[in-house]
Amino acid sequence: MATPFHFGSCSAMAMAQTRGQAAESFRPDRLAVAVESNQAPTSFYGDQLLLLRRSVRAPGCVQKTGRRRSEGPLRRKGGVGIKCALQDLIGGDLLKFDLGQWLDDVEKHKALAIYSPHEGGYEGRYLTRLRYQGYYFLDLSARGLGDPEATLTKIHPVCPSTLLTPYSNLTQAHLGRQPIARWYYPPEIDYRLSLLPPDSKGLILWVIEAKVLSKAELQFLALLPSIRPKVKVIAECGNWRKFVWKPLKEIAGLPLDDEA
Repeated sequence: MATPFHFGSCSAMAMAQTRGQAAESFRPDRLAVAVESNQAPTSFYGDQLLLLRRSVRAPGCVQKTGRRRSEGPLRRKGGVGIKCALQDLIGGDLLKFDLGQWLDDVEKHKALAIYSPHEGGYEGRYLTRLRYQGYYFLDLSARGLGDPEATLTKIHPVCPSTLLTPYSNLTQAHLGRQPIARWYYPPEIDYRLSLLPPDSKGLILWVIEAKVLSKAELQFLALLPSIRPKVKVIAECGNWRKFVWKPLKEIAGLPLDDEA
């Protein structure tokens, strides 16, 4: 009677035969010879024996890289360094060594474009120092400024967003059914200059988000101190990793006073 053929028994026999050949090739004497002769053994466990040959070394032996294994990974000669200034170690957020240069540039250029860090707060140190010098401030946002020349130096109309209806004491939004009204406001700069005390040093126009202004509008702001001598202009034109400033004429494409 013929013996039935099973695929499972055939695969098991093949696996046993393979394991037997591997066990026969993996013998300690062959391993010792391979390690002493510094040759890569060829067997079923070739990769494992190669790793074992690399690890079987006298402790502290010097390799071709010129280092000992106990020294850890090979380090590059040009390591990564961290540069820091003195203000980074003693509280750079409070001590600003460039405040003297800041005051000199405000008096010299009269209109500056500043670039502050994204997290904010640093520009307050420089604003406070100007306030200690006797300046008063007018803070405006460039997004709601409109026409800078008309808003700052001329009587300009303003369309109110709410109107007082005759049937109610509450203000309601303009939905197109009410008459269009115009309210006229005095010049912002001239009005604030008229309210300054006699002992004040001047007025500083601090423009927030000045990066949305066009080149022509930046040029007017840069020339505003020449029109109103007691006015200085500080425009926030962007962000940078640290607080820096440049003459607003340089940003607007106008020649500086020295070049003129």
